[in-house]
Amino acid sequence: MEKVFTKPHALCDVNLHYCPGCTHGIVHRLVAEVIDELGIEGKTIGVAPVGCSVFAYNYFECDMLQAAHGRAPAVATGVKRANPDSVVFTYQGDGDLAAIGTAETVHAAARGENISIIFINNAIYGMTGGQMAPTTLVGQVTQTSPYGRNAETQGYPIRVSEMLATLEGPAYIERVTVDSVPNIKKAKAAIKKSFQMQLEGKGFSLVEVVSTCPTNWGLSPVEAMEWLRENMLPHYPLGVYKDITKEEN
Repeated sequence: MEKVFTKPHALCDVNLHYCPGCTHGIVHRLVAEVIDELGIEGKTIGVAPVGCSVFAYNYFECDMLQAAHGRAPAVATGVKRANPDSVVFTYQGDGDLAAIGTAETVHAAARGENISIIFINNAIYGMTGGQMAPTTLVGQVTQTSPYGRNAETQGYPIRVSEMLATLEGPAYIERVTVDSVPNIKKAKAAIKKSFQMQLEGKGFSLVEVVSTCPTNWGLSPVEAMEWLRENMLPHYPLGVYKDITKEEN
């Protein structure tokens, strides 16, 4: 029988620890598929900080490093500068990247560091119990905003892709999601382009993946996907926010 679908070599043959309906597993597979297709497993180094993806080093066959909370871009910068021929990526959630790691993210982007960042935006702190995150929507209920996020007292959610796109340093920034097969294909293409930009020495790239957190949203996996489409995508529009290859042409 012809085999038409198989596990990527760059993805370890282990069970993932993520909750049912969590989209981390989909994104992990896409990253692994891209590593396989580009033939870069032996030169790829991933950096996983603190958050739901803290155990990412158990899931990828490439070399992995563990960074302190929020410091993945700083660690990736050091790794890339010390090993310029390597392909370095970070895999970060919104609490890690857009809260405690905001400075590291912004300044790595401003410097145009030749690294790739995979940014998971599920609008909530997943690992620590569902507290409000920098990306939590106005009115969204969380453990620390039980009456819904109040913009007057708690501010507005941060649109990371739009913010970083205003800087001169980044080479490529795109926001995608994985709620359907067509969007999964687009997400993979964005991740692959991010890695290719690095291989070509173009500079800093970030792929933001609008994701779900059924457990902390208090929804079923199906309901979570519907909530994502109805609430998150209007506030976090999909698309390319910066691409210097188009500007060069």
